Amino acid sequence: MPTEPTPAVERAAAAARSAGEAGASSRGRLALIGSRGIPARYGGYETFLERLTPHLVEAGFEVTVYCRSHYTRPDERSHLGGHLRRLPTVRSKYLDTPIHTLLSCCDALRRRFDAALVVNGINAPFVPLLRLVGTRTALHVDGIESQRAKWGLIGRLAYRLCERLAPRVASRLVTDAAVIERHYLERYGAGSTMIPYGSTLEPPPPGEPTLQRLGLRRRGYFLYVSRFEPENNPHRVVAAYRSSGCRTPLVMVGDAPYADDFIRSFRRGDDPRVLFPGAIYGEGYRALQHGALAYVHATEVGGTHPALVEAMGAANCVLVNDTPENREVAGDAGLYFRAGDPESLRQLLERIESDPAAAEDLGRRAARRAEAAYSWTAVARLYVELFDQLVAARGGTRAAATKVP
Repeated sequence: MPTEPTPAVERAAAAARSAGEAGASSRGRLALIGSRGIPARYGGYETFLERLTPHLVEAGFEVTVYCRSHYTRPDERSHLGGHLRRLPTVRSKYLDTPIHTLLSCCDALRRRFDAALVVNGINAPFVPLLRLVGTRTALHVDGIESQRAKWGLIGRLAYRLCERLAPRVASRLVTDAAVIERHYLERYGAGSTMIPYGSTLEPPPPGEPTLQRLGLRRRGYFLYVSRFEPENNPHRVVAAYRSSGCRTPLVMVGDAPYADDFIRSFRRGDDPRVLFPGAIYGEGYRALQHGALAYVHATEVGGTHPALVEAMGAANCVLVNDTPENREVAGDAGLYFRAGDPESLRQLLERIESDPAAAEDLGRRAARRAEAAYSWTAVARLYVELFDQLVAARGGTRAAATKVP
């Protein structure tokens, strides 16, 4: 679930603006393509690019983020030091992303960027367009999207074909978990640059009203945060909780486009213990993460999930669906259940409710792990090194700036 910039990100943006005002030379001209855009108001890729942008700008890169016109407002032309380029698309479950990426890559041809980061493996067919003008491109493939139930047969087939194509068209393949890195190496013989997601979820300011508005008390609720899609298992989390004897409320934060029937299927029923406040961003999101007794992470597809890393950074006790990707992130700091077995989650919920001291201890362990393994400063440094290599591979010198209205 996306967040507004934390104070740390704002400081990076301020430093980036100061560097620009001081006349710092550009390290290279970068395009970030394939997400809905920033400011982040949707999901993982948007939050990722919002976190990354100010660090790249501070490092001396000139950054342009391509945004969808129905997602970013017309008056939003820059954010955290990055330039925003709004382009239209078709608002459709299957066409929204590829149509916008195609238009973005065509626009980027005129601007002749030194390097680009394209996110989402489904965008692999459009990467060769950038190579026509020498733009070196990193393709971030995230998880194994062909396994996501929401896509149906045609969608999963498209992702499987793009997964095969990705290593052939990108200058560099980027994965965000060792499990995904091994998948591409073992199945396609393709090496990748593994860079995890980062965590900088700072506490909300004192007096943030979200908990009060929802009738919650600190360390007095369970929290789930994700898009409401089948592979994220919101329906199974709700079912497991409703079968429990817990009095601690469950707060289900999230929503999803094109999934109304699915969402209605698990929102049915009169259980005042379960709250559905919708999508919550910014300081409200941070308040919920920092105030939870435990965070429930039920995804079964993907690499490093931002919400899990952020929950750990907020010193949450994390209850985690037992998949290799999730174990890689949470390690010995998490308690594990099986999403297909509601009884396993029910037992954990009741166990944590009865032993809040153990939850606090696990939360502290999770925070230490997040700080050691998922620092945004370290993550951003790896991306700076990646882009330096891509710019150098283009010919060793930065392309001349191309001003296109």
